[in-house]
This record gives sequence, structure tokens and C-alpha cells, in this order.
Amino acid sequence: MLRLGQKVYIVEDSFEQNLPVGEYGYIIAYDRNADNVFDYVVRVPKINKHFFVPSSDIELEEVLVQQEVDRLEREALIDFALATRNEELFRRIMNGEEAEEGSVENVKEVQSAADFIKQVNLKAWI
Repeated sequence: MLRLGQKVYIVEDSFEQNLPVGEYGYIIAYDRNADNVFDYVVRVPKINKHFFVPSSDIELEEVLVQQEVDRLEREALIDFALATRNEELFRRIMNGEEAEEGSVENVKEVQSAADFIKQVNLKAWI
């Protein structure tokens, strides 16, 4: 449960109540009514309004910043792997970090550099 006065961003409008998606607001109250789907009352200072929102429609600023950092880090590693033609790093990033050393042996065949670049270009178009 989020604290009162905590800064949150509106990331979704699941009940189509014209929420200002992308704007920040502050939690000013909890809605403890068991018959209600809304969890919080959020004040958006930019438009000077209060909104009843479910917890799925808002996200903490720290979480959004961490997600953006993770995305940028992944993109930078992909760019580095492509620039240095490091196929092992590229495969590990694209398949996820949980790839183990034993899974490298499960590769069907060794690809040439041209085939590798061709495969990367195909994935880039998709």
C-alpha cells in the first residue's frame, strides 16, 4: 500500500474516466470502501483535480525510473554487441540473462558473421 502524500504517475486509464495519463499526482486518501474498485484518491496539481483510481492505474516514480534505466542499459548493451560483433553477448541479451553456460553447447551450428548480421537485420525489421 502506498503512503499518503507519495508522488505517483498515472500510467493507465482502465475505467476510461479521462485520467491524465503520463501526469504526476499525489495520493491524498485511501478508499477503504469494500464495494468500490478504486483504491486511492489522487490529486493532480497540473489540472487541479482529484481522481479516484485503482492501484493498477498508478505507479511510483522510482519504479518508472528503474524500468527506463533497465531499458536503456539493455539497448546500450545490444548496440555494443552489434558494434563489436560479439555474438555471445548479443545472444545472452536477446535470450535473457538467465542463459547458462551449458546452453551455449545446445547451439545447432556455428553461424558465419554474414549469417549473424542477416539474422540481426531480420529481427530489427520485425
